[in-house]
Amino acid sequence: MHSRRALLYMPGDNWKMITKSITLGVDSICMDMEDGTAVSKKAEARVTIAKALQELDFGASEKLARINSNGSGWEQDDIEAVLPYHPDGIVIPKVESVDHIEWASKIIESAELKYGWQVNSIRVLIGIETAKGILNLKEIASHPRLDAVIFGGEDFAASIGATRTKDAVELLYARQAVIVACTAYDIQPLDIVTIDYKDIEALRVESEFGARLGFVGKQIIHPAQVEPVQTAFTPNTEAIAYAKRIVETFEASQKEGKGAYSLDGKMIDMPLLKNAQKVLERGLQSATRRIAD
Repeated sequence: MHSRRALLYMPGDNWKMITKSITLGVDSICMDMEDGTAVSKKAEARVTIAKALQELDFGASEKLARINSNGSGWEQDDIEAVLPYHPDGIVIPKVESVDHIEWASKIIESAELKYGWQVNSIRVLIGIETAKGILNLKEIASHPRLDAVIFGGEDFAASIGATRTKDAVELLYARQAVIVACTAYDIQPLDIVTIDYKDIEALRVESEFGARLGFVGKQIIHPAQVEPVQTAFTPNTEAIAYAKRIVETFEASQKEGKGAYSLDGKMIDMPLLKNAQKVLERGLQSATRRIAD
């Protein structure tokens, strides 16, 4: 599973912006045929993304293509245009049923077999953006080709008639529902976009809150958002050091036949050990990514 701290959307018809994106050191680049592309530019976006997948060196950045939603009338042409050039993943927006993933999975597997690629080498990421999508998460998140759920806060708020606020309290239930479903099936939850890309302080606050909730990464729409988001979703040296202490002292405590024990005045038990292990895992992924870069 790819380390996805910052997932950057690029309009699929904009060659200049796509070529710029590969220089940013971003974790995932999502070339967009959906909302980021005008209706009159859908065909151009397919050609441009296919060209990018063939000609550009994305380095350590994951290369994704977002198709239009099921029922849009464009989704079949979108997926067939980019699959022959082996993106790392296909992003399906506005998923409300596991059938939406199964439809794409069959097409992807057919391409994998046709071109002699490893089955499941092309993963699926989905957007959950509606009330129905949230209600059906239990079944949706169980699909074996699924790697990540991307929560679309703006669309979700519109779908339930909520007013978007800066502290996003109206999205809290849905954000937590995404995290719970993803954790249950060992896939990645990715948080909302901060629409005001010029407000870097608001971005930092929202990113840090999302990380505390349990998201592993966040969607971004501007190069200025890359560093703050990557920082927020990367454990710092202090957090990693403390996590190591928990793991080491827990092992020693177990050897002595003890259960819960005290460390720096705090009770340490199995849930805290699991959390510490996750911190170390995220730290290792970030270190591996830096080496790759």
